[in-house]
Amino acid sequence: MKKRVLVIMLMLVSLFNYANNENDFNKTVNANKVKVVFNDVTKGQLLTVNDENGIQLHAETVSTTGELTKFFDLSSLNNGLYTVELNKEFIIVIKSLEVKDNKVSFIKGSDKVFFKPFIRNEENLVLISKIGFHKELIKVTIFYNSEVILAETIDNETMLKRAYRLDEKLKGNYKVIVSSNNKSYSNEFKY
Repeated sequence: MKKRVLVIMLMLVSLFNYANNENDFNKTVNANKVKVVFNDVTKGQLLTVNDENGIQLHAETVSTTGELTKFFDLSSLNNGLYTVELNKEFIIVIKSLEVKDNKVSFIKGSDKVFFKPFIRNEENLVLISKIGFHKELIKVTIFYNSEVILAETIDNETMLKRAYRLDEKLKGNYKVIVSSNNKSYSNEFKY
């Protein structure tokens, strides 16, 4: 019994030691190879590396399910800020890093999770919902046969719930674009 308690105590001490090590969050490493880990990934999700202007430098489709560990060669990147993004079904997970003089620093506290908007239509109704952790600017644009019929900017919303009624006489092709966090999401349908 004492042996079991001692083993459990040692395991807990080891766990707390790793959990409280702040250096793991702001590590500077050799820029040739960088290890990035994402949990709960699903086969088919999109993994990208972007620069600070949002230009995509690398993209690949995830081929495994569970934990994803990737090593990236960043030796050819210029000094600047970069993101590694995992695009899941309903969320986007973003990890930020900085390259300076061929060294990479993961930026402490910069990991972000953004919920994608949910856009659907039911006959002549367009339903849009979006959850956000922070108040953010959201733009909604609805097109009918490639012509803008509604453009709305919603400010300071953490929870967006909107229903738009389409004119029953206007049958044709519709497209809804919701933009937030420098990203756009769209849904096209016929009514």
